[in-house]
Amino acid sequence: MEIIYLLIPISLLLLGLILWILLWAVRDGQYDDLEGPAHSILMDEDKIVEREAEPGKNSQQKK
Repeated sequence: MEIIYLLIPISLLLLGLILWILLWAVRDGQYDDLEGPAHSILMDEDKIVEREAEPGKNSQQKK
């Protein structure tokens, strides 16, 4: 029974910490755009850059 005097304050502190982290994340904009990152994977616009073959480093070069 005496352990409950320790567990209740610890659980209230933990609840307060979790609530503070949640409010911080909401104010910081963590939940503003939930679909944007998922669509950005599909709309990838990376450009392929062709490198010029350096002499001596091409393994398919004829000898």
